[in-house]
Amino acid sequence: MRFLRRNPEQAKAEQAAPPPAPQDDHGGQRANQGKGRPTPKRREAEARRRGPVAPPPRTQREAMRRQRGSKEERRAERAERRERMMSGDQRYLLPRDRGPVRAYVRDLVDSRRQLMGLFMPLAGLVLLTLFVQSPLIQSMVSLFTMAMLAVILVETLFLGRYVNRRVREKFPDAKTGAGLTFYAFSRATMLRRMRNPRPRVGYGKVD
Repeated sequence: MRFLRRNPEQAKAEQAAPPPAPQDDHGGQRANQGKGRPTPKRREAEARRRGPVAPPPRTQREAMRRQRGSKEERRAERAERRERMMSGDQRYLLPRDRGPVRAYVRDLVDSRRQLMGLFMPLAGLVLLTLFVQSPLIQSMVSLFTMAMLAVILVETLFLGRYVNRRVREKFPDAKTGAGLTFYAFSRATMLRRMRNPRPRVGYGKVD
């Protein structure tokens, strides 16, 4: 039919016209993102942030050298973290050791000489007596151990009262009680050179 035929000039104009913009479900045109490229995946974005990836090792010797180097780096990192923790850096301390109150309690304990510091050697002595067949030596060690435990108990009570009183004077809003007493006891029973963090005050030197 003649009315269905298109004019040649009209057909050329339709072919030259740009394609219509895509529409959404509501009939409106979708906004053009203007990227011109697909959205990068999360792993690709993280890889770009980390920098270029080293090429795979070409030989087994090179792979072993890289592995040895990574182990040394991890060992050095652990040593650095431990040194910072031993020096009292708050960022590397365990949660139970963080805060100015706990640091002050450590200073109070480290500034005092106490018999409870012999708790660990005493425990080692008790273990050694288990291998001794002499009943006399075992009985003597048992009596000595009971006496030392009684002394440690009395010292713990006095240390707890002393630590809590000093903390209340210096930090009026701090929480005191059995928690600080046990923290002071657990540090006081350790040998001085084994305490973590490392003592930062000498005997009798604390504000």
